[in-house]
Amino acid sequence: MLLDTLMSARDLGRLNHIAAILMRFGFGDTVRRLGMSNALKSAGELLNWEEAAELATLEPPQRVRRAMEEMGPSFVKLGQILSTRVDLFPAEYIAEFEKLQDRAPPVPFAEIRAQVEEDVGGSLEEIFAKVEEEALAAASIAQVHRARLKSGEEVVLKVRRPGIRAIVEADLRLLMRLAEIAEEEVKELRRYRPREIAAEFSRSMRLELDLAAECRHAERVAANFKDDADIGVPKVYWDWTCEQLNVQEFIDGIPGRDLERVDRAGLDRKVIAERGADAVLKMIFQDGFFHADPHPGNVFYLPGNRIVFVDFGMVGRLTAQRQHQLVEVLTAVVQRRARPAVHNLLLWADEDEEIDEAALTRDVEAFIDRVHATPLKAFNLPQVVTEWIAVMRGHDLVLPPDLSMLIKAFLSLEGMARQLDPDFDVMEATKPYLERAALAYYAPTAVLSRSREEIAGLAELMASLPGDVAAFMRSTRKKGIELKVDIERTERLIQHFDRALSRLTLGILIAAVVIGSSIVMTAAGGQTPIGLSFFAMLGFVAAVAGSVWMIISMWRRR
Repeated sequence: MLLDTLMSARDLGRLNHIAAILMRFGFGDTVRRLGMSNALKSAGELLNWEEAAELATLEPPQRVRRAMEEMGPSFVKLGQILSTRVDLFPAEYIAEFEKLQDRAPPVPFAEIRAQVEEDVGGSLEEIFAKVEEEALAAASIAQVHRARLKSGEEVVLKVRRPGIRAIVEADLRLLMRLAEIAEEEVKELRRYRPREIAAEFSRSMRLELDLAAECRHAERVAANFKDDADIGVPKVYWDWTCEQLNVQEFIDGIPGRDLERVDRAGLDRKVIAERGADAVLKMIFQDGFFHADPHPGNVFYLPGNRIVFVDFGMVGRLTAQRQHQLVEVLTAVVQRRARPAVHNLLLWADEDEEIDEAALTRDVEAFIDRVHATPLKAFNLPQVVTEWIAVMRGHDLVLPPDLSMLIKAFLSLEGMARQLDPDFDVMEATKPYLERAALAYYAPTAVLSRSREEIAGLAELMASLPGDVAAFMRSTRKKGIELKVDIERTERLIQHFDRALSRLTLGILIAAVVIGSSIVMTAAGGQTPIGLSFFAMLGFVAAVAGSVWMIISMWRRR
């Protein structure tokens, strides 16, 4: 049971609170099946049955979203992560997860002042000419205050909420244990891979707690766009940036959501859409490191149709191999070739999954035909993605986490570009990047680089082989060898071995008879005992007949 396996008694209060919320939103059966029944006694005191009538009218996706909002920051963040898993959840759940807003009332500045001064290494008056105590924005992890340095530069202070790490760590322990129980005990939840999601979420949350990590992400993106004057990233002030605080340049621009101000400022929406799309596509297909949530709330527009990306708390990474696989799939759809797409889908599948390749190929071919039959004006990228995910879900295929985040970024990009320019064609904008990525992968320098890596890996393996063999031998002398064999259809395999050995034995006998008969029949001078030549000829004929039988038998059994 869950209560018997919790890592610390301090988590019990948090568990009771979560159980109460789940019960109130109609997930009592889930609470019991997850082994949280013992928490219900305490949870009952927190239930507010007056809301029962209202909650009864909510659809299941709405109840899940509302429950996550009440369970606190970790669960809001979890919902935001789940909104990227379009391969796991139906569209109605994704739509609700996307509504989860990470907002919270700000902590009074007086309560965080001492923490900020400790982080910057001195009093605020020594470092800043001005610090606004009223927060510009507040979320569950951190809140933002505007300030001015002694040098006159306008900056923002992003301050982590006091005590938030302890709350998040308790939630992560609970979530991991709940995921383990769900995967073991609730059969219908296994296909959602709760352990994998919990592990992915834990990594993301711990990274987001480190405010300096966001700045490292920002500087990496800034370096990739250092030669592009149209794309900007806020400057980081490392002298006062640490895990609990980061100090970045204040961007005095037009928020991406305020399209009326964009028009009043005389900015060109089409140009902004093209530049924003080019920037995100470059991050994905060229840099392999991208802003995972490029929605209008994370961009600012400046004079000259310049774009500044902010908030790099959630980023995605693609290896060169994954980039190539993605390019192969998209190119296959464009060129109406199902086989490369199916090949990569099978690469992404778990090794223990049994996939009907022929059926998958038929479904992918049908999907490609539907895409090419859609008129350009009616082309709807979210709908196309939904259909593609439906094909995968029909064969129990799940996207790797890095690609699920990429799809989320792609959809956010398409939505932002369409808001700016309703006629924007994201697929047309993507084609040049696909072509360049394919050419870059097969360029001589790239092929040579990959070959060097393979050779270096092989050399390293050969160099470590003697040590590995010596370690194996030492372990064998101390502990012996324990061999475990688990073979399906063992009886059938034994029959195959028996038949093969019988044929081998028969073949040896036939060869022996042929050789012996030949020796007897060709004896010098024909001096052979009476009747022996007859037996030699009989043996030779029997050997020939046996050989013919063996050939026919092997041919029939292929």
